[in-house]
Parts: sequence; structure tokens; C-alpha cells
Amino acid sequence: MVSSMKSSEKSKKALVEDLLTRGVEDVIELEELRKLLLSDKKLRVKHGIDPTGPKIHLGRAATLRKLKAFQDLGHKIVLIVGDFTAQVGDPSDKMEKRPMLMADDIKRNLKDYRKQLGKIIDFSKVELHFNSKWLKKLNFQEITELAESFSVQQMLGRRNFKDRYTKREEISLREFLYPLMQGYDSVAIKADVEIGGSDQLFNLMAGRTIQKHYGLKEQNILTTEMLDGTDGRKMSTSWGNVITIMDEPADMFGKVMSINDGLIGKYALLCTDMSENDIREIERAMKAKELNPRDAKSELAYQIVSIYHGARKAKKAQKEFTNVFTKKELPEKIDIKILDKKTYSITELLVATGMAPSKSEARRLIVQGGVHFDGKKILDTEKKIKLSIKTILLQVGKRRFLEVRSRKSV
Repeated sequence: MVSSMKSSEKSKKALVEDLLTRGVEDVIELEELRKLLLSDKKLRVKHGIDPTGPKIHLGRAATLRKLKAFQDLGHKIVLIVGDFTAQVGDPSDKMEKRPMLMADDIKRNLKDYRKQLGKIIDFSKVELHFNSKWLKKLNFQEITELAESFSVQQMLGRRNFKDRYTKREEISLREFLYPLMQGYDSVAIKADVEIGGSDQLFNLMAGRTIQKHYGLKEQNILTTEMLDGTDGRKMSTSWGNVITIMDEPADMFGKVMSINDGLIGKYALLCTDMSENDIREIERAMKAKELNPRDAKSELAYQIVSIYHGARKAKKAQKEFTNVFTKKELPEKIDIKILDKKTYSITELLVATGMAPSKSEARRLIVQGGVHFDGKKILDTEKKIKLSIKTILLQVGKRRFLEVRSRKSV
């Protein structure tokens, strides 16, 4: 019995250390939080999500996975959907003024959030709130009192505001108010801990300031490392460089394969359950040229797709990618599009088939050499394409294939 208890205690300590260190950027009041996690106290762990886009990307998912670690240790996850703050716009790490979202945009973006969040955390055990419930009720006097806790100098000390101010670019007073609102959320739900990406540290610290203003115990804070997107910049819905957890298996696999080789270790750390020892060994082997980065990425992509789509679909995506890009074979299944017209310009064809969202995007793809028709690269944006009842292969980029034909022969 004693041995069993020691083993259990050891296991909990290991889980707590993993929670506090793996992929973690900052912990405010580290020793206090460690003691709380090792005690029997059940903590209220706050995390806020502003629905600025309809799909959750891997960068956000990395923070949600940390939230799951708190949940696995028995703590209460308090999830705040920022339906009010999303309209205001979080200025964190933004180098230009963020536009205000309209209520309809937020409603549309929220449509599938519960399903997506359920891929990572046990939603049946989550306490869910919408912050419009309390933020709409704040009057001007209360907002003025909250604002007294902060100075303009503090706000301008933020890197993005400082850069914009130096360049004489516009900074809205609305953006200064955002940290007050996120901080007030911590008061409303009596948070013991708040977690977020490292770009959120200022906002999370505002929660401590505002809790103190109301005479409450200040929350502990844990921030996670930021994940770079497919273009090497921070993964952001605004920049479109995202891999979302709702991407189709083949598309998700292909996007992971497109990341810079230098990001393999970080993606493995933040997006998978691979042990840190295994990750270090992979990085060592690549550095020593004992492991091809392409093979390491293939395993990484398999692990990530498995988490969100299951091992069977991950294996299929891996096999298909290998066939197409290593063995130069086509995917097992290619959709067919039947069109009414017989003749199109290549630009019109891309839009008509849905392979490009607009003519301007179609032209960009063509000029960059990313479009092939019937096995031939097309570089002329006005190239005339004749269709018949026989299907012909249309390829856009490295991963997108479609067979097209006309209802009638030419």
C-alpha cells in the first residue's frame, strides 16, 4: 500500500512538472502554483477564446492541450468565449489597428467551436461563459475606476504599441481598453489560474491588477510558447498561415510537411504527446544527418493527424502523401467536376471549379507556376482550355488535384 501511494505521488509530481515546463514560456508565481497543484485544492483555471475566425488552429490548440493537462489533474476548466471582447479586438502582437468584428461575424465563427474544443478537452466537465454577460453591464463609472489602475506609459510599453506610436500609426483608445475587459473576466469567474499564449502576458497580468482592485486574491499565470505558422511567422488566423484542427487529414498532413525543418522539434513539443526525450533524440539525429528531416516530418504529421482524425486516417494521409510526392503517383481518389461550358480561359476554369476563390487569386497561382492542366504547366493567364466528355487532370500547387470535363464534347 505504501509503495503504491509513493508511486501515485511520484506520478502526480511528474505530471505537475510536465504541466509547468513543457512548452511553457512564463509562470507567474511558479512556486505557489506548484504547491497548489501538488495539494488537494481544486483550482478554477480560466482560458478565454475570442472567436475571430471559424476554425481553431494548432497554435491555439497547443494552449488548449495545456488546459487539458489541468483538467486531467482534476481542476475545473472555466472557458470564456469572448463574444464581447472579440468585437473590441485584441491588440496583442498586432502591428496595425485591428478592425472591430460585427455580431454576425462572431455568431458565424462560433458555430462549430463546441465541436472543435471537444476534440481536445472534455467539454462535459467545462464551465462555459460568454463575457458579454457581465461586460455589457459595466457602466462608465466602473470602467473609469478600472482604467485608473493602468497608465498610458504602461500601455505604450507594449512592443506593438511602442512600434506603432514611434511610426505615428493609429492606436485606438478601444485597444487600450481590451486588457481591462479581459482582466475583468478574471474577477467575474473568480479565477485561480489563467493560461494563454505568451503574446497574452500583458492581458493576463491585467487580470491580477483588476482582481487586486476588487480585493481578490491575484491569479497565477501560465503562458505557452508561440507556434510559428506555415510561412515562418506566428500562426495567426489574420495572416492565413494556419493549420486548423478541422483541416481534412490529407490537407493537414501536407501542411505539416510544408513547415520549415527547424520547426519540427517545436511542433512535436507543442502539438503532440511525443516524449521530450524522443524529441531531443530526433533533433540530435537530424543534426548529425542520421535522420532525414523529411522522414521526421512525416512521423510528426502522422502524430498530429492521428490526434484529430485517428490513426487510420493518419496512416492513409501519410501513404497518399508518400505516393504523390515521393513516388510521384496520384492520390487514390480524385474528385470530378462536370462543367456546362466547353471552353474557358485557365483563370475562369480555376474559379469555376473552386480551385481558386477569385480571378485575382487564380492569376497569382498561374503566374507563380502552380497550375498544371493535363500534365502541362500553364503560365499564360488567358490560356484557352477546351474540355470534352473525357476527364482531364487539373492540378493546383503540390497537393490539390481535380478531374474536369464538360457535359458535352467539343
